[in-house]
Amino acid sequence: MGRDLALEKRRRIDRLVADGDVRTAAVRAAFEKVPRELFLTEDLVSRAYADTPLPIAAGQTISAPSMIAIMLEEAALVPGLNVLEIGAGSGYNAALLAELVGGENVVSIERHPELVDLAKANLQRAGYKVEVVRGDGSLGHTARAPYDRIVATAGAPRLASSWVEQLRIGGRIVAPIGGSAFRQVLVIAEKRPDGSIVRREGVECAFVPLVGKEAWRA
Repeated sequence: MGRDLALEKRRRIDRLVADGDVRTAAVRAAFEKVPRELFLTEDLVSRAYADTPLPIAAGQTISAPSMIAIMLEEAALVPGLNVLEIGAGSGYNAALLAELVGGENVVSIERHPELVDLAKANLQRAGYKVEVVRGDGSLGHTARAPYDRIVATAGAPRLASSWVEQLRIGGRIVAPIGGSAFRQVLVIAEKRPDGSIVRREGVECAFVPLVGKEAWRA
């Protein structure tokens, strides 16, 4: 990484801390460790640490660092938690999750085959062993359920029943939810001992739509 990019990275992380988006040492350390530029095309590397979403393949985006930080903090991640990521994208968020809980504890599901391949390649290049599978993220991923955390990186019209079913008691879902395909509010939902869900709303956000049987139609 070039000297200027390293400086921009430090400044971005300092700003995330100053703004309150990064609140814990663990999330800060994850941002410091993962090179965002490795998850972007070469023409966008110079913008790696701008606080803005950036385009990736298949008409999708990599979220702005501030939004990612907010979601990671809301997820309250600690080593050893079993985490399902809905939407692998280019693999950047999965790498951050791996830093926080351990790569062996993360599985990321992605419906676009080209992004499955891209995320796998990027994660391997960055040194992270994370399972990336192709499938309908709105249906979760039963093979490694139940999950302690489910983190969605695309906007859904509602909390998918599959996510709730695959969530461990005491587990947490962090997902952008809204009636518009491009305008949502961040929802943090926890599963009670009786199986019911208690939810609260966080920041307003705008993610690409989650497409699937329990989400938006293609």
